[in-house]
Amino acid sequence: MKKMKKLTALLLAMLFVSTTLLAGCGKKETEDTSKEVTPEPTKAAVEETTPDAEPTEAAPAESTADADPNALPRTETLYYAGLQWGSVNGWNPLSDNNNNALAFTQAAGGSRTLMYETLYMYNMLDNSLTPLLADGDFVWNDAMTEVTVKIKPAAKWSDGTPVTADDVAYTFATNVKVGNAQGTGFASYIEDVVAVDPSTVVIKAKLDANGKAINPLLVNTYLGQVYVIQKAWIQTLEARCNNDPDAMKNDPGEDSVYSGPYTKYFADDQKVVLVRDDNYWGQDASMWGKLPVPKYICHTIYADNAAGEVAFKAGEVDVCQQFIPNIQDLWLKDGLPISTYMDEAPYGVCVNMPTAWFNLSTPGLDNVAVRKAIAMAVDYDAINENAMTGQSPKFSDVPRSCMNPTDGEQATFDHDAVKDLQWVGNDIEGAKKLLDEAGITDTDGDGFREYNGTKLSFNACCPNGWTDWMAAMEIVAAAGEKIGIEITTEFPEWSVYQTVFTAASQDQYDIFMWSTDSANPSAPWSRIRQMMSSEFNGVEGNWSGNWGHYSNPKADEIIQAIPSETDPAKLKELYTEAVKIYLTDVPSFSLMYRPNMFHAVNESVWTNFPEKGNANNIPPLILSDGYGIAGLYELTLVQ
Repeated sequence: MKKMKKLTALLLAMLFVSTTLLAGCGKKETEDTSKEVTPEPTKAAVEETTPDAEPTEAAPAESTADADPNALPRTETLYYAGLQWGSVNGWNPLSDNNNNALAFTQAAGGSRTLMYETLYMYNMLDNSLTPLLADGDFVWNDAMTEVTVKIKPAAKWSDGTPVTADDVAYTFATNVKVGNAQGTGFASYIEDVVAVDPSTVVIKAKLDANGKAINPLLVNTYLGQVYVIQKAWIQTLEARCNNDPDAMKNDPGEDSVYSGPYTKYFADDQKVVLVRDDNYWGQDASMWGKLPVPKYICHTIYADNAAGEVAFKAGEVDVCQQFIPNIQDLWLKDGLPISTYMDEAPYGVCVNMPTAWFNLSTPGLDNVAVRKAIAMAVDYDAINENAMTGQSPKFSDVPRSCMNPTDGEQATFDHDAVKDLQWVGNDIEGAKKLLDEAGITDTDGDGFREYNGTKLSFNACCPNGWTDWMAAMEIVAAAGEKIGIEITTEFPEWSVYQTVFTAASQDQYDIFMWSTDSANPSAPWSRIRQMMSSEFNGVEGNWSGNWGHYSNPKADEIIQAIPSETDPAKLKELYTEAVKIYLTDVPSFSLMYRPNMFHAVNESVWTNFPEKGNANNIPPLILSDGYGIAGLYELTLVQ
């Protein structure tokens, strides 16, 4: 099948090239740029100087004096969809509010390193961490309290100065100082990061009363998640902001110095463009040995999934990270040169579990019978067939727990011990019986049940335009109606949604969707923590988890014990107990399994994208996240 797709891709690519050439000979390119305004180019970060930086190599790879986002050579540009929604706010790696998804994502499952880089790159295919800025493997000491990391001698900043251990140490201290997500997220588990010499850094774990690392799993995660930022640039920022942490976080960082292979070229409310830095240190033999193939990385800002899909089908997008219903039809019926990581359903490696979170502060949802009845009544097969169009394993095939469907995570708990707690969905009579037995009935004859004298009536929310999620929420609402619970869907804009559901005391959303942790160095523990840990309750701007404000001391105890447990048998007991608590108390319920990133590619212009079984072991992470960025070095032009 893949061969047929490749052949089709080749034939259609030839047609595409011919069409493009014909269009180029005419009056207009495929993309209508006549209405687009050509703004002033973005000033290159590399043109800025910092007080302490002494460039040792030449400067910027690319002058942006002639930046023209409407004249990017098609055969030098890789186009994306599904990452960037709305205008960029900034280029500051210390900020949590850049809204700059093309350049920034610091995630346990693989940070985006197009512009800013991490010490290591996570690869979900084998759960490994490949050195990036680091030189060789990291080493824990015998007491498992410290990790030593060497820095690659070749690693350089965009101004030509070397990346040093001092940069790594200063980054940690600054993230903690400004209180951004990376600082607050790791300060409880990392005591300090110390530069032993210019090329050696020691990461000291925070210890418990017994002198053991509180959480070695999160120390490992830190290595592949957190960007290293240049100390000299941070000091420039500190001086500019009078050393005020909030001002430092809110600075747009237009002059930030980076170490990655790309930098900003252009950004407005219609598109974001990165340009390759041809002086990138990574072409050293100790790293990639060459530059990434595309000169430009461009993301047009589409209004919604539908607009992105139209552009993807037309060959205006090469890499699409958004859900496309019945994606197999694009090659089987439409004959388009489109591929996915896997030839057959689910077409990707499903490691994430988009979940409906119950707001336990909502009267009615504070009752476990109501929560479980709703979860039992939802027709998950309908979600799979309609919202996911079959691009997900079924819960009947992989019964629900806190684990993703991969063999590795499924082996972490005792399936027989939790079998009686798992629900399959669409169990209307079972849900009704559960509510009846709890005394939650329709007392006034209006067709809806009352709880403490009040009709059970909830909203079910997810961002507007996220069509697969919206379809899933509609199915949740339909389930409620079947068991006498009124559930009304609401689809706020993303800018509103993300502010509300992460608020410490949000009281607007009753049932709302958000993703879980994907595969990462600390999973599945990190996902269990995300689903149930009370440490996130009361945290303003909470992006970490437990958005429904669940609290259970026993669950907290297990979550605290797992990271330092090394006995496989005891570890399995702990994971099994955690799953039991989750399935009993139902603080949330997952609606589907799905990939961390959708990874659909149009091979009209570029080919040799990562696919299952590729010899280079490159994961389907859109050629930008974790070890997925290795795919940028393997691309070839179709013609």
